[in-house]
Amino acid sequence: MAGQGVITVPGAPGRSADGNTLRDRIPFDLTHDGNHNSTRGRGVTRMSTTQSDRLRGLLEPLVAAKGLDLEEIEMSKAGKRRMLRIIVDSDEGVELDTCAELSREISDKLDESDVMGEDEYVLEVSSPGADRPLTEHRHYVRALGRLVKFQLAAEGEKGAGELVARILDVDDEGMDLEVPGVKGRKATARRIAFTDIAKARVEIEFNRKDKKEEEA
Repeated sequence: MAGQGVITVPGAPGRSADGNTLRDRIPFDLTHDGNHNSTRGRGVTRMSTTQSDRLRGLLEPLVAAKGLDLEEIEMSKAGKRRMLRIIVDSDEGVELDTCAELSREISDKLDESDVMGEDEYVLEVSSPGADRPLTEHRHYVRALGRLVKFQLAAEGEKGAGELVARILDVDDEGMDLEVPGVKGRKATARRIAFTDIAKARVEIEFNRKDKKEEEA
């Protein structure tokens, strides 16, 4: 997987070059080979509910022990083999070294279990992308200050439609937004409830400063 902020490590844990977190960057991956090795060009494959539940039950304690949330488990094709992708995140982002340790522990746990069957598979542990979809309350909290594209539900207060706005505050019912002004107009405030949202995704801002840099 090529590109800035991307690390692929076949058969061994990686090491962080600078110790920085990867929040808001292109997602990294730490790939182990069972004989694991990295393969690309894959299509998503459906897991049975039983297999998905077993994987979550097996891996969630390992992820939680690192102070991370298990966001998603994906199974897809990797050439003739399968790709198992584990997506993790936290409020502070994900350190490379932490993810490397977790990748090794997950690999060992899967080798001890029969949950993946006898066929070869490739394991990938990664963080969500900067333009990740927002589906949980914690995702909106982590997106504070970010520009987000909302697809509003038809039953919402102002009807269906698309809205691009910056998240200013999040509570249990919804969030306060700042809608950027256009053509010299001032930005406006808006409130939306979670029930108004059909879909939401963070917009990538290439000139946006890192939060720590802004605070400094």
